[in-house]
Parts: sequence; C-alpha cells; structure tokens
Amino acid sequence: MFLFWKFPGLGCDTAAVINILAHRDATQRSLIQQEYHKIYAEDLLKRLASELSGKLETAVLLWMHDPAGRDAITVRQAFTASVVNLRAATEVICSRTPSQIQVFKQHYYSKFGVHLEHDIESYTNEDLRKLLLAYVTVPRYEGVEVDRMTVEMDAKALFKAGEKKLGTDEKTFIRIFSERSRAHMAAVSSAYYNMYGNSLKKAIKKETSSYFELGLLTIIQCSENPAKYFAKGLGTDDTTLLRVIVTRTEIDMQYIKAEYLKKYKNTLNDAVHSETSGHYRTFLLALLGPNH
Repeated sequence: MFLFWKFPGLGCDTAAVINILAHRDATQRSLIQQEYHKIYAEDLLKRLASELSGKLETAVLLWMHDPAGRDAITVRQAFTASVVNLRAATEVICSRTPSQIQVFKQHYYSKFGVHLEHDIESYTNEDLRKLLLAYVTVPRYEGVEVDRMTVEMDAKALFKAGEKKLGTDEKTFIRIFSERSRAHMAAVSSAYYNMYGNSLKKAIKKETSSYFELGLLTIIQCSENPAKYFAKGLGTDDTTLLRVIVTRTEIDMQYIKAEYLKKYKNTLNDAVHSETSGHYRTFLLALLGPNH
C-alpha cells in the first residue's frame, strides 16, 4: 500500500515515499499511480507536488515518468523556463538514439500539444536550430556495421569544412552529424585522428562555439562512449546531477558510475553524499544503488 497520511495538515511520510518509489521500475510506478487514483480519487503526481518541495519534489516528479516521458518534460521545461536552458535541451536531444527520439517526440506532442520541432524553431537559433531540427527528423541507422570508404570520405569532408578552411562550413558538420549512425561517427572520429593527427573533438572546439559546439560534441562523445559523456557532465552543477541521475538510472547508470570512478577517483555515491543532504540525498542514493 502506498503510504500517505490521509488526514489534512499532517503531511506525508517522506521516507516511506522515497523507499517505495525509488525501488520501483517504470511499469510499477505507473501501476502505483493508477491504484492510488482508484483508492483515493486523487492524482498521485499532484499529491506529491503538494507534499514535497525543492529539489526532492523535482527529482521525484521527474522519476515518476518513463524514460521517454522524462525526456519530453526535461526538454519542454528547458525551453519554457524563465531563462531558456539550452544546455539541458541540447544534451537530451543529441545524446538520444533515433528510436528514443521518435518515442520522446510522441510523448512531447501528447503531453504538451505541440511538436518538438516547433519548440526547437521557437527557442533556438542559427546553427543550433539547424542541427537539432536535422537530428530529430533525419532517420539514422542504429546497427554496428560501417562502410570504411564513407567513413574516410566524411573525415575528409569534415577536415575540409573546418581545420583546412578559413572559417567553417557548418552545413557539412550538420549534414554528417545528423545523418550518420553512432557506429559510423565513432569510426569517423578514429579515422580523423589517424588521417590528420588531431582529434575531431578538438577540431569542433576550435571551429565552432556555444551550444552548437555542445551539440556536436554530445553527438560525437555519445557515439564513442555515452557513459563517459554523462560521467563527465556530472561534475558540472547540481541541476545536471539531478537530471542525469534521474534520466539515466534505468538506462546505463552502472556504466556511468564506473566511468565516474575512473575519471574522478571517487565513487558517484560518495560525491552525491557529500554534495547533497536530507531526503533529496536519500532519494538520489536510492536510485544509484550500492556504492561500489
């Protein structure tokens, strides 16, 4: 039974809420919401919002959705915040696979009555807009096979469009990064280094800037090692910490924890324990699981 005191003014048993919700998968959380509504004729999310506050409320309410729903909410909130959070929106969009993007686009429209592409048009500009629009609309192969000839052609095209050129041909970067599979882009990154003695990531940093740079780097780093990308991001700020832990727990958190330990010589659990407090800390640590 889901534990809420039903007497007005007495609040809820927060520890019990955390203990139950943090240890339930997406299907179970959905069933809990359905049962709660049957028993109490009340929306559980609204009740949680009224009983919790601060970062704990943000984390729990985001966790109550499935992964695609969380992505939709995160991007919509990033776009419509009083200060648009292009970092969060760009990170979520450019780190997802084509199949994940298709599902999250459907959730986006069903939840907010607006297409993701419309909001990208409204809240971004210039090269970032072109990259994100291409990335959410162009179908991409998700298998592991790559064509070596095309890989080398793309590496050459990117070199000509960037380091070899006075100025930057952003169209070529957008075309290749939005059309190619993850396996292909990882191969392009390797070929680029072998052919020109410089990393593609360094070339991107040199030739591009701002959130367009972030989008390209997110795509290339997630093609090589998504867990490493997210582990690095966890060292930035508390908003990112919350977003990454809640959105990746059901996807690849064990790999992220391993990469975090490798990079920072400290466990992610220990970092969360030292950087957070109270029920919020308890909830994040419950999502993370054992400290090893």
